[in-house]
Amino acid sequence: MKQFSSILVLLALSLGALAQNNYTPKKITKKKTGQANDHFLLQLSSDKWNGLPDSVATKGFSRGANVYFMMNFPFKTNNHFSTAIGAGIGSSHVFLSKRNAVIEGSSTTLQFQNLASTQYFKKYKIAVAYLEAPVELRWVKNVDDVDNSLKFALGVKVGTLLSAYTKGKRLLDASGNEINNYTEKIKKKSYFNSNRVALTARVGWGHFSVFGQYQVTTLFKENLTTDVRPFSIGLTLSGL
Repeated sequence: MKQFSSILVLLALSLGALAQNNYTPKKITKKKTGQANDHFLLQLSSDKWNGLPDSVATKGFSRGANVYFMMNFPFKTNNHFSTAIGAGIGSSHVFLSKRNAVIEGSSTTLQFQNLASTQYFKKYKIAVAYLEAPVELRWVKNVDDVDNSLKFALGVKVGTLLSAYTKGKRLLDASGNEINNYTEKIKKKSYFNSNRVALTARVGWGHFSVFGQYQVTTLFKENLTTDVRPFSIGLTLSGL
């Protein structure tokens, strides 16, 4: 994800250049009724894995959902800029094609089984959820009316793993015929990295923005499989 990292660097340099320009702080006007300072963030995303083994393919709409509550602290010298810190929950659901991950096994490596020639689930996903602490450097163009203003944010999130599981629905035979309409759910965290660090970026107008996220740490523990690093692109609804 070199392109994503390059975008983050360019945005950081741009924000830094803006901050260094000669600036006369405006008097901060009284907060307007309904004015949003992005204390609440709801994010929905399309999720992908970078570094997935060549033998394993994803399918369908893999997705994520994040909810954060944040406190915003404007710079005293330039109230276009602020820092924000908070806490919340981040989750991701990635669907595999005719494969399963043996997360309940005791092998020294994580096994992805090819089930194309035998029985497989029509829908099969690996899901994770984290307790996270996001930090953002924010910039808003119009400090007097942030509901109608261009916004940028660069950040980092640090999280700890709350849950990890696999879930399969509707068992099919090799020809695609349904054998049994049931759901199998297996919960175990031993193969997953217990912590994650992710870089983030947002750009938008008012309450709506587009965001990107790239996980610096690997999804699975070192030496258990290839170095899988998830990334996401999605939409953010902010307010309060």
